[in-house]
Amino acid sequence: MTHRVLIALAGAAVVAGAVACGGSTEPVASSESVTTPPASTATVTVTTTSSAPVTTWSACDDLDGTVGPDNVCTVHTETAGYTIDMKFPADYPDQRAVTDVLTRQRDQFVSAVEEPPVRDVPKALDIKPTTYRSGTPDTGTESLVFEEYVNVGGAHPETYYDALTYDVGKKAPITFESLFKPGTDPVAVLDPIVEEALRNQLPGAPVDANPTGAEMYRNFALTDDTVIFFIGQGMWTIEAAGPQQVSVPRSDLASILA
Repeated sequence: MTHRVLIALAGAAVVAGAVACGGSTEPVASSESVTTPPASTATVTVTTTSSAPVTTWSACDDLDGTVGPDNVCTVHTETAGYTIDMKFPADYPDQRAVTDVLTRQRDQFVSAVEEPPVRDVPKALDIKPTTYRSGTPDTGTESLVFEEYVNVGGAHPETYYDALTYDVGKKAPITFESLFKPGTDPVAVLDPIVEEALRNQLPGAPVDANPTGAEMYRNFALTDDTVIFFIGQGMWTIEAAGPQQVSVPRSDLASILA
């Protein structure tokens, strides 16, 4: 029996302003990121021959969050020992991936702060998003970068990144492996470029050879002109240098980009 199902499609939502490190003020939004417009809705009629209801995966529902008028999901948890705050666009096209990333980070944080002996000091996990796009809305890419401020009660909080990128036209995620042509060696191309950029960004800080290879580049975002790599605090150089972002022109990677 054919049913008519009305699906409300939320307008695209993005959050601008990647933060350089935890606790710092947010930089002015660049042309690489886009701010979130007010949500708009449209109604589409879909015909299905199945008797089962048509459902859409919602990371906000999974994480017990609340979608605001800006179409951004907010998740807040507060206990006597810690607080957790997470935000993300409710219409990022790969909601299952959002659930996976944020569930993993939340669970790791809770496990760390609840491991005995529990210190009676403030502890917090604060995750903020920035969205980047390339190409057209129908055929381009959308990247969602999570900046993760983690304070488990130690001497210093730390900031890390998780990034997701989605090919809107192909309806598939883009990974480090699929970003580059098969048979190429992207690490060999990237290492000298990124190492030089870090030396320029961090004068006086020790910048040795990439210690983790391809793992260093798994958190990236795509724009029309650049590939931005996000490097967590202490991953390449000393923790005191904070988290880093390195923008590499696409033209420098033209020979290896897929």
